[in-house]
Amino acid sequence: MDYDTATRDILALTQGETDTIALMATLACEIHARHPLSDWTGFYRVVAPQLLKIGPYQGGHGCLVIPFSRGVCGACARTGQVQNVPDVDAFPDHIACSSTTRSELVLPVRNGQGDLLAVLDLDSNTPAAFTAADEAWLVPLLATVFRDAA
Repeated sequence: MDYDTATRDILALTQGETDTIALMATLACEIHARHPLSDWTGFYRVVAPQLLKIGPYQGGHGCLVIPFSRGVCGACARTGQVQNVPDVDAFPDHIACSSTTRSELVLPVRNGQGDLLAVLDLDSNTPAAFTAADEAWLVPLLATVFRDAA
């Protein structure tokens, strides 16, 4: 995957945009189209204390509601730490929104004030699909794109 080209294209598409949903929709589309192993790419938005709801995504259906106390997305929201899970069956309390998912990468999405807006969730039907390079690409990209998000 060409991370530099993807970053350049995504930053050009999102330049000047501050609407959180518009940014999420654009990123879900672009990341999903570019990452060869992501079968589901989307956001779970923080909508209440300790509660995530599905946001813009690409792929099959997703879970509609995820509490911070459950699953990989909840762990990311709860801890603020990237969750790179090579085998979802080995993750305690994994929520199986799709029975074909084998690995998952979930990253916190914060605005420039440090508020948790959402988590970005990439699911793959391939075990150990996500790498440290994927994390190194997405962490700064999310920080830049959502810096001024409302």
